[in-house]
Amino acid sequence: MDERNEEDEGGGGGEVDVNQHRQRKVKSYSQPLERDALPGGLTSKRNSVRNHSLDEFTNPFSADPAAGGAADGSNAARSFSYPHYHPSPPLSSQHKYFNSVEDMRFPNQHLPPPLPPQQRNVGGSFGSGIPFPLDRRRGSAGSSISEGDETLTLERAMSEFGGAPGTLPEFMGIGGGSGIFRVPLRAAMHPNRPPALELRQHPLRETQAGSFLRTIVCTSTQLWAGQESGLRFWNLSDVFESWNERPAKRGDEESAPFFESGCTSPVVCLVADEASGFVWSGHKDGKVRSWRILRRLPDGSSSKEEDTRTAANTVGAGTGDPGSSFREGLSWQAHRTPVLAMIITSYGDIWTSSEGGVLKIWPWESIEKSLSLTIEERHMAAILVERSYVDLRSQVTVNGVCSLPCVDIKYLLSDSSRSKVWSAGSQIFALWDSRKRELLKVFNIDGHVENRVDISQAQENHVEDEMKVKLNKKEKSGSMSFFQRSRNVLMGAADVVRRVAQKGTFGEDNRRTEAIAIAKDGMIWTGCTNGSLVQWDGNGNRLFEVHHHSSAVKSIYAYGTRLWVGYVNGTLQVLDLEGYLLGGWPAHDGPIINMTVGGSYIFTLANHGGIRGWSLTSPGPIDDILRTELSSKELAYTKMTKIKILAGTWNVGQERASHDSLISWVGCAAAEVGLVVVGLQEVEMGAGFLAMAAAKETVGLEGSANGQWWLDTIGKTLDEGTSFERIGSRQLAGLLIAAWVRKSLRPNVGDVDAAAVACGFGRAIGNKGAVGLRVRVFDRVMCFVNCHFAAHLDAVGKRNADFDHVYRTLSFTRPSVGQSSASAGATSVQVHRGGNSSSYHSDERPELSEADMVVFLGDFNYRLFGITYDEARDMVSQRCFDWLREKDQLRAEMKTGKVFQGMREAQIRFPPTYKFEKHQAGLSGYDSSEKKRIPACYEACMDVTDSDHKPVRCIFSVEIAHVDRFVRRQEFGEILVSHEKINTLLKEYSIVPETVISTNDILLQNQDTSILRITNKCDKHKASFKIICEGQAVVKDDGSRPEIFAKGSFGFPNWLQVQPAAGIINPGQVMEVTVHHEDFYTQEEFVDGIPQNWWCEDTRDKDLWLLVKVNGSHSTETRSHRIHVRHCYSCIDSVNDRKPSSRRFHDNHLQRVDFLNLDDC
Repeated sequence: MDERNEEDEGGGGGEVDVNQHRQRKVKSYSQPLERDALPGGLTSKRNSVRNHSLDEFTNPFSADPAAGGAADGSNAARSFSYPHYHPSPPLSSQHKYFNSVEDMRFPNQHLPPPLPPQQRNVGGSFGSGIPFPLDRRRGSAGSSISEGDETLTLERAMSEFGGAPGTLPEFMGIGGGSGIFRVPLRAAMHPNRPPALELRQHPLRETQAGSFLRTIVCTSTQLWAGQESGLRFWNLSDVFESWNERPAKRGDEESAPFFESGCTSPVVCLVADEASGFVWSGHKDGKVRSWRILRRLPDGSSSKEEDTRTAANTVGAGTGDPGSSFREGLSWQAHRTPVLAMIITSYGDIWTSSEGGVLKIWPWESIEKSLSLTIEERHMAAILVERSYVDLRSQVTVNGVCSLPCVDIKYLLSDSSRSKVWSAGSQIFALWDSRKRELLKVFNIDGHVENRVDISQAQENHVEDEMKVKLNKKEKSGSMSFFQRSRNVLMGAADVVRRVAQKGTFGEDNRRTEAIAIAKDGMIWTGCTNGSLVQWDGNGNRLFEVHHHSSAVKSIYAYGTRLWVGYVNGTLQVLDLEGYLLGGWPAHDGPIINMTVGGSYIFTLANHGGIRGWSLTSPGPIDDILRTELSSKELAYTKMTKIKILAGTWNVGQERASHDSLISWVGCAAAEVGLVVVGLQEVEMGAGFLAMAAAKETVGLEGSANGQWWLDTIGKTLDEGTSFERIGSRQLAGLLIAAWVRKSLRPNVGDVDAAAVACGFGRAIGNKGAVGLRVRVFDRVMCFVNCHFAAHLDAVGKRNADFDHVYRTLSFTRPSVGQSSASAGATSVQVHRGGNSSSYHSDERPELSEADMVVFLGDFNYRLFGITYDEARDMVSQRCFDWLREKDQLRAEMKTGKVFQGMREAQIRFPPTYKFEKHQAGLSGYDSSEKKRIPACYEACMDVTDSDHKPVRCIFSVEIAHVDRFVRRQEFGEILVSHEKINTLLKEYSIVPETVISTNDILLQNQDTSILRITNKCDKHKASFKIICEGQAVVKDDGSRPEIFAKGSFGFPNWLQVQPAAGIINPGQVMEVTVHHEDFYTQEEFVDGIPQNWWCEDTRDKDLWLLVKVNGSHSTETRSHRIHVRHCYSCIDSVNDRKPSSRRFHDNHLQRVDFLNLDDC
C-alpha cells in the first residue's frame, strides 16, 4: 500500500501523519522444523512443565543493518501508514543507479517480479508505490540512495523533493522501525507460514449479520459449517472452481462456491455420521436436526446412493425444496436450553449436553425407528425420539443429591479406543462408560477426584419456582415463619454463589479448559486459557503439561501422529504426540475456534469466519515449492486499487459551524475522495459535562447532543445517504471522530472498531485524550486517531507523555465495563467499541503497531518556541514558513525521537491556525488579547471563523495492492496438479503403511475372548488404525443373504466389546485387539428419562462385519481390512461353520489381506 499527501486548497498534511516502511532483510518461513532444530529445552524430560518460545516462528521481522536503514528508525516519519503489499525488486535491481530524482522516484510503473521465498526484502516508497533500493553501505546513519559520490538520504529526499508530482514534501521523525514502532510485514505470500488453501477469506463483519460461522466438520467429500442462521457446505472437489453464474452471497464473492440451507436457529455444534448419511446439528433453541449428505458424481450430478439406504417418502430420506442441495431429516427438541456439545459414541448413541450440567443420551434404536416412519409421521417420529432419552444426571442422583456439579457441559469427547465418553466444563471433568452408560469418575483440572455433591436440577428448579411464587405474591414478612424466611435467604445466597462460581469468579480463571481432543494413541489433550496443554490417559489420570505459547488455547485436533493447536491470537502449532513442538505460524488474524480434517487438509475456522486449509504435510518441503511457484505468479492474482482519503481536524471550541464553513472545510474537497475521516475537539466542555461523560463511560455509554448535531450536519454536507455512508463514530467527552465512505467503495470497507483513551486528570477525564477508528479497506487495516493533548507552552513533556499513553493503550478490542450493544450513543451504525483504556502491559504489543496505516490528527497543542508574538506575526505576514518551521516544538521533539516516532508529516505551507478571534477573517484575526498567544503552526482553511481555531484538512492518495483470491486459488490448484515434484512428494506422503491382520473370520462362542492381531509391516512409518462395525445381521435359517443394518457412526452392537478399537502401531510392531461378546445382554427402555422396561436380548446367531481402517499421518488416504464375525448358537452349526473358518484363519494367519477402498466408511 502506498500513500501520498496531496496539496489542495485547504493545505497539505500538517496534522495528519503517515509512516514509511524501512527496508529490512526478512527470512521467510521456508524449512521444515526437525527435532534437532528445536530449542534445547525441548529435549528435557516430558513429565515436567515445559515452556518453549515460538519467536522463531512468529517473529520474522528482525532488522538487518546490512539491509539499510538506521536502527533508530531515522528514515521513518510522522504518521503511520504501512504502504506495502508489493513484491520486492529482483536482486539485480538492488544496486541500480538513477540519473535524476524523477527516475529515482519512478523507476518502474509495473510490479517487478518477486524474489525467491528464501530472501524477501520489503522497502519503503516515496509515493509512487514502487519499492526503492537502499544503499547497503550505510550503517546506522540512516537510509540513503546513492549516486556516484553523493548520498541522498531518504529524509532529505522526502523533505526537499516530496513524493509523486503534486504531492507535498514530508518531514520524518526519528525513532521508528524498531520495537513498538516497527511496522508489520505485508506480502501477497506470507513469508512466515505455509501457503494455505483459502476456502473463505476473512469477510467484512458488516456482511455477516446472522451468518457468522461457529463450527465446522468434514465428511469424506464435503466441508460443513454451522452458522447463526443455518448451515452451508462446500464440495471438496469444487474448492478451486468459480460460482459458475450462481449468485454469491455478500461477503463471499471470493469464497469457494458453497451451498446454503434455509434459515434455522443458530448452530452450536456439528457431528458427521456417514453410516446413516447424515450431518447432525445442535442448535441454540435446543433442537437437534439431521441433514442428508448429498454425494456428487464425476459428472457433477447428485448421487442417488442415499435413496437406497432408506425408503423413499420416509423421514430418513429427508425433505427439502425442489432443486435444493439440503434435505432435512429427523429433528427433535433435545433441550430447553442450547445444545452446547454433541457426539456419537462407539456404540452409535448420540450424546448431547446443555447448560446446568444436563447430559442426555439418545439411543440409536429409537432414532433408527423414527427414521423409518413416513414424512406424514414426522411429528410422531420427533415425539418418539424426544421421549426415549436417558437422563444421565438423574441416573447419578440419589435422594436428591447428585455427584455431578451444576456447571455447563461445553465439551463432549468420545473415546472409541476404550468405549468411554468425557464430559467437561471449564474446570470439571466426568468420565463415563459409553456401553453401560455409567459414571466412572469426576475430577478437576488438577486430576484430583471430586467428592462434592450438588442439589439435583429438579429440586433446584422447584426451589427457584417456589421462591418466585412467594415473591410475586408479595407476602408479608409476618405471614412467613422465621425458619421459612431464613431458608429462602440461605437458598438464594447459595444460588448466587453457585452461579458466580460457575462463571469462574472463584476458580482459577486462567486455567479454564477451552478445548479437548483425543489422539490416535488414546491419550486425551486439553487446552487452557493460560496457553498450557495437558495430557491425560484414558482413565482420567493427569500425565504432564506443556507450554508452547502464552495465548489461550481455543481448539485442538489430533490426526495420525500429530496434534494441531489453535490459539486465540490466530497462531497454529503442530506437535507430536509426546508434546514436542514441530512448527507453528500465524494462521489467522483472529482466534482459531475450530478445526477439522478432510481431503488431506486440516481446515481452521477463525472467529471472524475465515476458513483456511493447511496441508497435513506442513511444515515440509512442499511448502517451499508452493511458495516459490505462487510467488512467481504473483502478477496474475494481484490487483492495484487507488483511493483518496480526506482527513480533517477542528477544535470547534464548543461552537456550531455554519453550512458555508463546513463546505469550505470538507464539502468542497469530498467530491474526489472515497473515504472521509473527521476529528473534532472541544465539541462540548465544562466540569459538569466532563464528569457526566466520565460516568457514562464506566457503563458503556457515550455521546451528547452537540456530538449528534455535528454528525448529522457533516453528514448532510457530504450528502450522506446518497453519495456517502457513515460507517462509525466515537465520542469521549469533547472528542469526536467519525468516518464516511463513498457508496461505491462501501463493499470493500468494513470491520469498523472504535476506541478511546482519556488523558485528563488521573488518566480518567476526557477533556484531553484520544478517540480512534479502525477500518479495513481492501484487507488493509487503517487506524485514524483524533487527539487532544495537554495545553500551555511549557507542557511539552506532558504532550509527549500523552502521545505515548495513547499509542500504547488505545485498544479496539478490549471491552469496556458494562458494554452493551444497545448503547450506541453518538454511533448510530453498529460498531465494535473498545473500552476507555487506562493501562498497558509491557509484554503486549500496541494494537496501533499492528495496523497497515495509522493517521494521527487533532489538536496536539505544540507551539512555536523561542519567538515573540510580534516576530511570529511578522514572519506570517511575510509567509516565511521555513523559518517558522524551525521554531516548531513538535518538529523539534520529533527530531529527537521523543514523540511520533517513525512517522512523517507534510511540510507546512500555510499560516498558523491558532489562536484567532472568533468571527474575524484574515491574518488580522490572530489573538490580540492580553495573553497574545503565539500562533501555533498547523494547516488551515483560513476563511472559517466559527472557532478560535482554524479547521485543517489533508488528502492522502493511497495505492493498495490486494489479492484476487479466486485467481490465486485457481493458481494454487493448477500448481498442485501440474508440478511434478509436488506430485512426487504427495505420493510419498500419501503412502498408507502396509499392514496385515491375523484373520478374516472370527467365530464367537462360549463367551471366549478372541484376539485379533494387526501387524505394521512398514519399517519406516507408523500406522494409525480404527476399527468400526460396517453392519450386523441376523443369520437366517434358509441360508439366504441377511439384511445388514449399520448403527450410527458405524457403532458396535452393545453385546460386543472391541478394545482397543483405535491406536497407533510402530514400524514392525504388532497390536493385539481383544474381541469379547456376551450371549445375553440386558436392554433398557427409557420414557422421559426414566427406565420403564428391561429385557434380555439374545445375541446369538448374529453376523457382523468389522472394518480395520488404516492410514498414515500426512494424508486422509485410507485402506481397510474387512473381518467377518459370527456369533453361533447350535453346536452343529458351530462345527459346520467353524471348519472353514478355522481353515481360513490358518491360511490367512499373518498374511496380507487385499486392501479395500472404503474411504467413505
